[in-house]
Amino acid sequence: MMKMMWRYLWVVLLLGGCATYELKAPEPGEEKWAPSRPMQSASARGEDGSLYRGDYMMTLFQDRRAYRIGDILTVVLEERTQSSKKANTSMSKNSSMNVPAPSIGGKLRPDWGATLSADRDFDGGATSSQQNTLAGSITVTVAEVMPNGVLGIRGEKWIRLNQGDEYIRLGGMVRVEDIDQSNRISSQRIADARITYAGRGALADSNQMGWLGRFFSSAFAPF
Repeated sequence: MMKMMWRYLWVVLLLGGCATYELKAPEPGEEKWAPSRPMQSASARGEDGSLYRGDYMMTLFQDRRAYRIGDILTVVLEERTQSSKKANTSMSKNSSMNVPAPSIGGKLRPDWGATLSADRDFDGGATSSQQNTLAGSITVTVAEVMPNGVLGIRGEKWIRLNQGDEYIRLGGMVRVEDIDQSNRISSQRIADARITYAGRGALADSNQMGWLGRFFSSAFAPF
């Protein structure tokens, strides 16, 4: 019976290692990352044949930095992160118990005495380090203008390579004051930034761990 239970247990653990999460594959032009279009004024009138258009009015010294919904803004990616963590755990427990020989009917029973002892030790350690660098640029659009003037931006860039696609998605909030005269802003100046750099295809699939490796790296591994 116990042998059969162990067999079932190993089957369950192996199936757990084979389990994968069904994530929807990203696609270009998804609604969440689609570019925002400029909002047309409600008072805008149709073409009257004039060369002058009020909705395209621009003064000679007007600042051309992005500040309206639909305006284009270039983000310079300057991300660099580095982290390390080390943990050590040590546990030791010793216990002993002495049961003296009892006396039954006035006669000592030395064979019934006992001494029990138990020792347990555990040592564990783990070290983790990670370093990431992301450099480049991506051009996004202004999707929202908040009452305090802060701009909500979002956008994506897709690059098709020989063995698949690489894409960058970016979203967050920026201040107009942080945009330079060339209509560019550093990614380090973006609040609530959401930056994704990933890919799909043969190259991305080759970086995935196999099912047996996932099992021995999971919490179900017995060792």
